[in-house]
Amino acid sequence: MKNRKYISPHQYSRSTENIFQSGTLLTLCACLTLPVQVQALDFSGYSRIGLAGSDEGGTQSCFQLPGAPSKYRLGNECEEYAELIFDQGLLDLGDGSSLGLHTMAQLYNQYGHELKFSDEHGFSRLSEWYLEWKNMPVLNGGNFWIGRRWYNRNDIHISDYFYWNQSGTGFGFDQVAIGDLKYSYVFSRKDNQDQEPYINRHDFSVSGFKTNPGGELTVGLNYLQKPDSRDAHSGWSAILQHKQKGFLGGRANTLALQYGRGPGTGLGYTGDPGLDSSDKSWRLVEYFDWQTTERFGGQFGIVYQKDIRPDGDDQRWLSIGVRPVYAFSEQFKLIAELGRDQIKAPGGTRKLTKFTIAPTWSPSGPGFWTRPEIRFYYTYAAWNEAAQRAATAMAPDSALSASGPFGSDRNGSNFGVQIEHWWK
Repeated sequence: MKNRKYISPHQYSRSTENIFQSGTLLTLCACLTLPVQVQALDFSGYSRIGLAGSDEGGTQSCFQLPGAPSKYRLGNECEEYAELIFDQGLLDLGDGSSLGLHTMAQLYNQYGHELKFSDEHGFSRLSEWYLEWKNMPVLNGGNFWIGRRWYNRNDIHISDYFYWNQSGTGFGFDQVAIGDLKYSYVFSRKDNQDQEPYINRHDFSVSGFKTNPGGELTVGLNYLQKPDSRDAHSGWSAILQHKQKGFLGGRANTLALQYGRGPGTGLGYTGDPGLDSSDKSWRLVEYFDWQTTERFGGQFGIVYQKDIRPDGDDQRWLSIGVRPVYAFSEQFKLIAELGRDQIKAPGGTRKLTKFTIAPTWSPSGPGFWTRPEIRFYYTYAAWNEAAQRAATAMAPDSALSASGPFGSDRNGSNFGVQIEHWWK
């Protein structure tokens, strides 16, 4: 469950009502009426809850640099959040394949507001509902799925940044083996809550290129067709991603290079269809987690992105962060996190530095990925004048804004307690 974390509404989700209006997913509902023996229902999920305040006496306000698509998470999350996941096996076939239904509901509510999950400060959504046919002999052990799915989501955990994400409403052929390689294809129409108009999106990926012992390369290509609307364009993006297993005793070191044009400048998502081939973006991502001893682990990540726009609205984003975790005993950890974001854009270079210290009780063990965790934290952040100007113009109620909770100050702190858990 390590990758099951909140994605902001603008990145990916639809309302429950709209999902039920989808003809494709209504078809999936009909599968529940198949005359087969009902198998066990598997339940898994993710949740985090907390109580927090600021040194100004109000509710915690999170620190995020204006224009940056992510922030460093530890002691810097301002919502109650949960994912409730249900997997129902429907049919086991004689050829070794199986048919199953997967659903997931999201619950989100901002700190400082009534727990409604239904207004401008919260939501409840059925974000996944798809039918999957697994281990199909005709696909050489690959899978076929149709519906709405979070798919091929690659992220940096400490910043919750999903840099490559093929999620959407559509269908896909997953991990089809041909020789030593595995091929995947997804067709989708909508991959984020605010996407207008709907766009035919084609995502291809090929994995299994062995580069060295423990190393593997994956190649991805995304094509966005021109939508049927005025002043819109087609676009594309590509990615090369290398994973090295066992790096510093952790899971893997990941190095990714992305490039896109037009609407493909969204890179991991569908970008603005009003952009054309003269609009370009590229991104470098490097991150790894380590567990060098039973009691010392952590994660480090770095992202550099350059957006090139003919109108002169260029932007360069640099993000560097690290979260070391040291366990003094089997159940007590000390976690720290230091993150730095910087954006060079018209109007000046915006800068934000955020630091958190969190004594943590971890009843299930000392590892970096072990959950649940109960954290008591203190977070301090400082930002420059350019960041404050941008926040005042772009998000006047945000923590960095001159009209926000810290006023004209360019520093602030939060404190609180948080429980995070994932299970399956």
